[in-house]
Amino acid sequence: MPRTKPQTAHLMATPDEVETQFYEALREGNLERLMALWSDDDEIVCVHPGGPRMVGPGAVRAAFEAMFATGRINAHPEQVHRVQLIDAAMHNLVERIEIATAEGLRTAFVVATNVYHRTTQGWRIVAHHASPGSAGEPVQITEAPSVLH
Repeated sequence: MPRTKPQTAHLMATPDEVETQFYEALREGNLERLMALWSDDDEIVCVHPGGPRMVGPGAVRAAFEAMFATGRINAHPEQVHRVQLIDAAMHNLVERIEIATAEGLRTAFVVATNVYHRTTQGWRIVAHHASPGSAGEPVQITEAPSVLH
């Protein structure tokens, strides 16, 4: 089956614009909008917290489709650390996830890395990797620890 980019795709001028659109699509539960942000490359990669590595558009789409089946993902990017080259960018950030529970609104935090590539269609996501979350905001270390392992 041939793969085509959904018509909602448009030229993204910066990785920041793609990232903004990505988290808006998560909050809206809009699978078509979200997938339009990904590269057409067969080697795109996505890892959700505690989940397996998904490679390729079909696997990535199925993973987000399953997530959206349980509802929208109320994720907000914070503490973004950016590294950008001419045609690639990496953003490491903290995702603040708001979850409605019987006891009220709860907040969890996930550390994520988003990788972008500049294509002829503008910037697109090529990788999203999220680590298992925590109830407390992750600590940011800016100096080398005295012991690595």
